Amino acid sequence: MSDDIVEHRRLIIAGTGAAGLTAGIYAARSNNDPLILEGDEPGGQLTLTTDVENFPGFPEGISGPELINDMKAQAEKFGAETKNGVVASVDADDRPFRVELTNGDVYTADAFIAASGASARTLGIPGEDELMGYGLSTCATCDGAFFRGEDMLVVGGGDAAMEEANFLTKFADTVYIAHRRDEFRAEDVWIDRIMEKVEDGAVEVLWNTEVTELHGTPEEGIDHVSLVEHPEGHPKEKLDDPETADEVEAYDFDVGAVFFAIGHTPNTGYLEGTGVETDEEGYLLTEGGRGANQTATGVEGLFGAGDVVDFHYQQAVTAAGMGCQAALDADEYLTELERAGELGEPASADAPTADD
Repeated sequence: MSDDIVEHRRLIIAGTGAAGLTAGIYAARSNNDPLILEGDEPGGQLTLTTDVENFPGFPEGISGPELINDMKAQAEKFGAETKNGVVASVDADDRPFRVELTNGDVYTADAFIAASGASARTLGIPGEDELMGYGLSTCATCDGAFFRGEDMLVVGGGDAAMEEANFLTKFADTVYIAHRRDEFRAEDVWIDRIMEKVEDGAVEVLWNTEVTELHGTPEEGIDHVSLVEHPEGHPKEKLDDPETADEVEAYDFDVGAVFFAIGHTPNTGYLEGTGVETDEEGYLLTEGGRGANQTATGVEGLFGAGDVVDFHYQQAVTAAGMGCQAALDADEYLTELERAGELGEPASADAPTADD
């Protein structure tokens, strides 16, 4: 572990999605000299969205990458610095925070905003990478309206899948739900709602079924998918077992869009050992409630914003709003440190750095 400090900053922000860049805009305008680290998914999930039609201020819509690039330019206009780097660990035992990147660079910071988002879980099947954003989506609220009148397939069996399927009935001809077991694991209230949609003919459930491949092109979108089915569930496992492979039914299925709703993994691993609290899924627990400091974690000076905290809404606009809150909370914290004369010092020009 290197002891060389590249630089000291008043504020470091992890993540360049809507939350991180909004935090950067507000922090820079407050003269808090933010360093924004891009992480291993620069731009976050918006970069996987071809068109964003529900972000305020863009009546004709805007592409996800363009929206992120504009936010980044706005943050840099006011003095924020963005850097390609992935946070490996944060040491909160002493102050200032010690932030080490995966390339070995070490920074210190008086305050830290975790805006590193949550990564949508995927299946790792053929066609997935090529068609993400072109018929394949992990957000029905973001992309459902683009496929109005199409048959749509939702993959999953939990609350998220039920919610996505329910929402998509506003646009789809028929919503199909592929679930690898013969019963959902969602809450009863969601199951009841979906079963009402089944009775109405708006939803059809493909029990004991899994997707093995997506077919289509970025130009034309998804044309159809390959499915496998076994009466006892978990057909992929059965397909891989020579004793049960012959019992698995494989077939192609025509749909115009596919939505993965199998959960998200919050990017909080680098905060292990800091003392921050998370829920059982790994999402950061923040102060919340009314009044100021809603984005504060249990570690003084460490704040959380966006999908790394929000397991429910997970929208660009809510992430941006939380990024604003985190920057304002961090500014209040830094102001108190400054009054107390407890801010860290910028790295000396004569001090050794990681490049020496």
